[in-house]
Amino acid sequence: MSYWFGSDTKLPQTRLTILSYVIVALTLLLLVGFWKIQIIDSTRYQEAADGNRIRTIPLIAPRGKMLDREGRVIVDNYPSFSILLLRDDMNQVNRALGQIAEGLHVSKDDIQQQIEASKRSPKYEPIVVKPEASPADIAFIESHRPDLPMLEMVMMSRRRYPPNGFLAGAIGYVGEASPEEIEKSEDLRPGDMVGKTGLERQYNDVMIGTDGERRIQVDSRGRETGRLGQVEAIAGKDIQLTIDLDIQAAAEAALGERKGAVVALDPRTGEVLAYVSHPAPDPNAFAVRVSKEEWQRLNTDPNLPLLNRVIQAQLAPGSVFKVIMATALLESKAVPESATIFCPGQTTLMGRVWHCWDPKGHGTVDLERALVKSCDVYFYNMGIRLGIDRMSYYATQMGLGKRTGIDLPGELPGLMPSPEWKERTFHQPWYPGENISVGVGQGAITATPIQLARMMGGLAMGGVFMQPHLLKTADPAPETRFAISSETIEKVTDYLSEVINPGGTANAAYVPGADLAGKTGTAQTISEEGLQKAANRNAHKYTAWFVGFTPHKNPEFVIAILVQDTWEHSSEAAAPLAKPVVQAYFDKKAGKLKPLFSTANGVPYLLPDASQEHPAAANQMARAPQPTGQAGALKRTGITQQR
Repeated sequence: MSYWFGSDTKLPQTRLTILSYVIVALTLLLLVGFWKIQIIDSTRYQEAADGNRIRTIPLIAPRGKMLDREGRVIVDNYPSFSILLLRDDMNQVNRALGQIAEGLHVSKDDIQQQIEASKRSPKYEPIVVKPEASPADIAFIESHRPDLPMLEMVMMSRRRYPPNGFLAGAIGYVGEASPEEIEKSEDLRPGDMVGKTGLERQYNDVMIGTDGERRIQVDSRGRETGRLGQVEAIAGKDIQLTIDLDIQAAAEAALGERKGAVVALDPRTGEVLAYVSHPAPDPNAFAVRVSKEEWQRLNTDPNLPLLNRVIQAQLAPGSVFKVIMATALLESKAVPESATIFCPGQTTLMGRVWHCWDPKGHGTVDLERALVKSCDVYFYNMGIRLGIDRMSYYATQMGLGKRTGIDLPGELPGLMPSPEWKERTFHQPWYPGENISVGVGQGAITATPIQLARMMGGLAMGGVFMQPHLLKTADPAPETRFAISSETIEKVTDYLSEVINPGGTANAAYVPGADLAGKTGTAQTISEEGLQKAANRNAHKYTAWFVGFTPHKNPEFVIAILVQDTWEHSSEAAAPLAKPVVQAYFDKKAGKLKPLFSTANGVPYLLPDASQEHPAAANQMARAPQPTGQAGALKRTGITQQR
């Protein structure tokens, strides 16, 4: 005993003191830890616990509809199921990944890529593994709920567009939000559908709506044991367009399978009445999820179906530019109005032979006859006399070389060349010989169909150029004014009226009683000499234009038509296409045009009588898309969901 407790072996007082302090410090640390866990971090741990037993299922808001100017539905939604993968327990997900891929007939690698792409997102946010469930998918999920609790179905509203690319250039399409779009937005999640092009993109924030959510309670295996509450989704707002479905159908049928564009508008307001761009992809193919193969095919198609030709086809305007030339000649008085030129079918200028479109020539022509007959020799000479500065000034003031401001993304400005542009772009001076080709709308000059429609309408309106728009609104559109004398307006519009009459280049567009005026234009994509030497002549076909308005005084309807890749002149390729569209406009105005469409169940379809009277339109609208899965079953049984 003395060995253990002898006085000579007592623990020093200093060591006892240190040990006491250590014990107190450890006790305080434990107390602070308990206090932090139970008081400060209690909410966080409560949320984590809730996260293990409470799930939030999104309720997707349906997008707003698109209506035509008369309230008829153009774009609607149809009900569909999407399959979500809940990522609360990733160990459970990884173990079941093979079974999920096999049961849903999707690639395991694709699911893993989606999981990888969503790593930065909170785990409580599900990902869409299959945008549209088939009946077999629904049966698989229902039968495997006990062992695959991480799979959930959510009702979606899929976009339903008119078939076969009808109005596709204006409408655009929706697609899954990209990682970049999700990063820029606080509200978007992986799998959300957003507008990608056209009006879908322009007015995405209006039509997208606000998603709701459903909170459910689950057990340790992830199975639902009860519902805790639900916040209803708020549908997006509908938008009404300026488009008239009946005139649109006439324009679509007129252009047919040709590559080109048609745009019609009211020059008094800037409202777009018809908008056609061919070829165009069927946006229904994008309503769910486009495959990589299909996207690659569209991007490599030589016909450029993804090009929105109304606002993006930057092409030489050809003889349509002579309307601006006539305005510049009369306003600037740089050349006496009585000046004449003799046209033998060709002329030599700047040491080179320049051909007129008519090898027989037009004889002696003044401005009026030159515009009516579209004499190239006359305007070759006027290009030299006016000079590039005057031509560029008047063209720019009348809207060429700059965007119109139409409410669509991706509009291109075209090009009106000038000495400054050439020096800036090529570091070269402007040569006088270049004025010759610009005088007939060729050379470096390019324009889009919407620019030429606005230019022609603004000229006929006395120099008031309205901003084109597709959204129907009570607010007046912005306008640009360019001072043009009433004498010039009267003369030019009178001359353009003669272009439609017998003997004019656009007589094929004549509609009895329509008082139509306009101008044709045929633009070459290569010189005559180059065409003769070209190995593939078909790669250098003509571009044909017709731009017209009616009536020729105080107009209310303007139409621009573009036909690409044709060996026909514009008088044969473009002008005749205006006739049925103008006729449809006047027939409808007079109450003679029977309605072409009904929109029962939220999708445009041709009425029986219209199929007989308008076979081309009937062919255009013949094959409506059939939704798949449960949505398809609902539609086929005549049941529709109303919101």
